Amino acid sequence: MNKEHQTHLIVDYGYQINPALPVVGYTTLITNAICSLHSHPRAQLIYATSGVMNVIVKNQIWVVNPLQGLWIPEGHEHQVTFQENVNLYSVFIDPSFTNNLPSNSFSFDISAFLKQLLFKIVSFEDGKEVTIQQRKIMDVFLDEMTLIEPSSTFLPTSNHIQLKNIISLLISDISSKYTIEHYADLSCMSSRTLSRLFIKELGMNFSDWRIRLKLLEAIKRLGEKQSIKEIAFDLGYETTSSFIFMFKKNLGKTPSNYILENKINEYI
Repeated sequence: MNKEHQTHLIVDYGYQINPALPVVGYTTLITNAICSLHSHPRAQLIYATSGVMNVIVKNQIWVVNPLQGLWIPEGHEHQVTFQENVNLYSVFIDPSFTNNLPSNSFSFDISAFLKQLLFKIVSFEDGKEVTIQQRKIMDVFLDEMTLIEPSSTFLPTSNHIQLKNIISLLISDISSKYTIEHYADLSCMSSRTLSRLFIKELGMNFSDWRIRLKLLEAIKRLGEKQSIKEIAFDLGYETTSSFIFMFKKNLGKTPSNYILENKINEYI
């Protein structure tokens, strides 16, 4: 355990196999904590009304904010890092009810209706037999979950030894302006070979991957309420306007509008 984070073990709802309890909810306030790599037989929806979570599933990283939820099917190993003051809401779905739900993990833009269903399920008293009305709410929730679609706000990673080293360098120095040629030289390969490796292993080219890295870091910092100007320069942009252009091009909204939606979302 380090000084910045405490280990936080989520309650064992994810391990309870019980078709009589299709969906079970859980909420808590978590501050600076890590939920270590684990999996469970129940599928899980993770959402926070405030704060930011970093979630690693397989070779992908998501930064989940109050505008999004994260879907994790049963049996998928994942690790969650909670930034400061995350107001967590989560539901666990019994495997007997996941046949029509997505089989891949992804983040998604969560609707106001789905949030209200989530809050209602979390409010149900633990250990009690499910009532007819509660079961109806759970059924509607499960129907809504069949409609969720992935967002593009994730960062693919790789276990390829050379690419993994380059990824580590890029993550450790996000403001770096080094070109692909620089990292290719460090790995004793040509820039063309490294470019092909990025596309093969990560599904995107070097430039797009680095932009995605900056975008996710920006989302995290906005969730921590850092100023747009500070974020822009920390990410290596020479002007705030160039950072805003990148953000809007990829997310369809400016950082200011993103912050506004985030604040509104806390009260929905």
